[in-house]
Amino acid sequence: MTKQRGSAYPIVFLTLVVLLSVVSLTLIDATTHEKILAAQEAEVQEMLAALFPTLETYQFEETSGLYTILAEGAVIGQARMLQAGGYGGAIDILVGLQPDGKLRGIRIISQQETPGLGAKISEPTFLDQFVGLSASEVELSKDGGAIDAITGATISSRAVADEVRDAIRDSFQEGGDD
Repeated sequence: MTKQRGSAYPIVFLTLVVLLSVVSLTLIDATTHEKILAAQEAEVQEMLAALFPTLETYQFEETSGLYTILAEGAVIGQARMLQAGGYGGAIDILVGLQPDGKLRGIRIISQQETPGLGAKISEPTFLDQFVGLSASEVELSKDGGAIDAITGATISSRAVADEVRDAIRDSFQEGGDD
């Protein structure tokens, strides 16, 4: 009999450990969830302010995922978050568009590309190439566009360019110059 009680002890102990872990993680998530959302919102606002220096406020439409950028009560642009499939995984992109349909710029929110190669998509030398372009110009230069791919990171460069171009065409419905 003593042997049987001893064999139940590890099961009871592990069950209690799992139960305490689940309760602890739930409580931690409940207390940090709002802080994480606030930090993410602040990061988005900082990126929007970098793309639109005259930004006073913005409105977010959750159904479309579109940010409408306002200054002095007038719409000065739109922004949208995108996700492209890069060489190392998902690339999260914030795209800013002017009212005339030209790109205001892009920012890489997160990426898992190869350090020293594909990760260079986050650097200004790559990102600044998008400023002022229309959808028809957002292609790699080797495909007839205006974007120079990062050497050794064509997949990452193409993923960003293709996703940005498609977003302008599909989501922002650029008119006329294609």
